[in-house]
Amino acid sequence: MLNQPTLEKLQTMRLNGMVEAFRNQTQQTGLAELSFEERFAMVVDQEWIWRQNRALARRLVQAKFRYRASVEDIDFRLARGLDRSQVRSLTQNSAWVQQHQQIFLLGPTGVGKTWLACALAEKACRDGFTALFRRAPKLFRDLALARADGSLSSFLAPLAKVDVLIVDDWANAPLAEAERRDFLEICEDRYQLHSTILTSQVPVKRWHEQIGDPTLADSILDRLVHNAHQIELKGNSARKELHGKGS
Repeated sequence: MLNQPTLEKLQTMRLNGMVEAFRNQTQQTGLAELSFEERFAMVVDQEWIWRQNRALARRLVQAKFRYRASVEDIDFRLARGLDRSQVRSLTQNSAWVQQHQQIFLLGPTGVGKTWLACALAEKACRDGFTALFRRAPKLFRDLALARADGSLSSFLAPLAKVDVLIVDDWANAPLAEAERRDFLEICEDRYQLHSTILTSQVPVKRWHEQIGDPTLADSILDRLVHNAHQIELKGNSARKELHGKGS
């Protein structure tokens, strides 16, 4: 078969999208009327789409989202105080990430803060940005271990580079000395370069006392609050309601 050497060369060059497009064209009828340029453009488009889809899949895996969520699935009918126009503005090409802004998702447990954080970051991934989900208690434990074994710098490096960092359950408990210093380091590395999503049951006005040290609290909040979108969710716990319906 004359096409087989061509397919093998494309596979060797890892042009898998072109392989698929080439095979499709050999099986389709009615393409003879198209010019060479038009058919070649179709092959190139398929390679482009294949690479984009593969890159997106890789970003989603690396993000380690807690939930598989998307902004298209947000239910605005729930009485949570969620502003449709605010969410729409945030998800328009993920402009908040381009402008290195923060998002604070506030409210009691079970109202969907973590799910919404994952949905906003998933949209950012679809718009070409990288993301990473971390729960604050686990993040601080890992930071302590990294400090203990001398790998703190290498642990902080990816946190500094990711476009969207989600820190879930932020400031729900008072921070220890090492925790606030490590978090200041993270904020400093990301300041005016990348975006952060914080979810918390604690109002922003109480974050200063939760951080503890007044000087470090001022430094941390100065790098976060002035350039942040605040979304306060209200209502009863959705998890409790679902559990009640199932009982």
